[in-house]
Amino acid sequence: MAKNILPIIEGHSEADAIPVLLRRFINRIDSYDVQVDRPWRVKRDQIVNKVGVLENKLREALIDRNNVGGVLLILDADDDCPKQLGPKLLKRCNKATHLPVSVILAKRKLECWFLGAKESLHGVRGIKADAVTPDNPEALGIGRLENNMDDGFYYHKVDDAPAFAAKLDIDKAAASCPSFARFVRETERLIKVCQG
Repeated sequence: MAKNILPIIEGHSEADAIPVLLRRFINRIDSYDVQVDRPWRVKRDQIVNKVGVLENKLREALIDRNNVGGVLLILDADDDCPKQLGPKLLKRCNKATHLPVSVILAKRKLECWFLGAKESLHGVRGIKADAVTPDNPEALGIGRLENNMDDGFYYHKVDDAPAFAAKLDIDKAAASCPSFARFVRETERLIKVCQG
């Protein structure tokens, strides 16, 4: 029997946007029996900076969730180096659970992934029809996303992130953003594990 993927995320916008992306990945590889569990929110600073908090939050998230087959921890890297922080977080997760875990750190911010395939978002939630993907989108900030919106539109994470996730060109974003490419690879790996 197929198992669920449990996303552990840090914000309200991710709580809605990440399941949209995960379901799109499930559909891409025809694994419809794998489901996305209800996301579990954590505070990034606490789990990164306080020893034992990540481990406790992970164990807490798994209480009464008997059908989880894999865990996907997704955080913004902010100013941390993903190549240094990611393995540390994965090691801590592996101490707290026997389940397969993937740690994904969006370089700087998750919104940079949307910058990485801006053409696919034309007309979505105010993105200009002539907006183009910038060079090195993962080095930019959220303000760059808002700069590509029509007058009168402002980026509202909770409302806009799920709409962008639904329309994002996955292949283009993966080609532009190495952290998104890793997200795709790791998610597809977890989906296959959860298929059993």
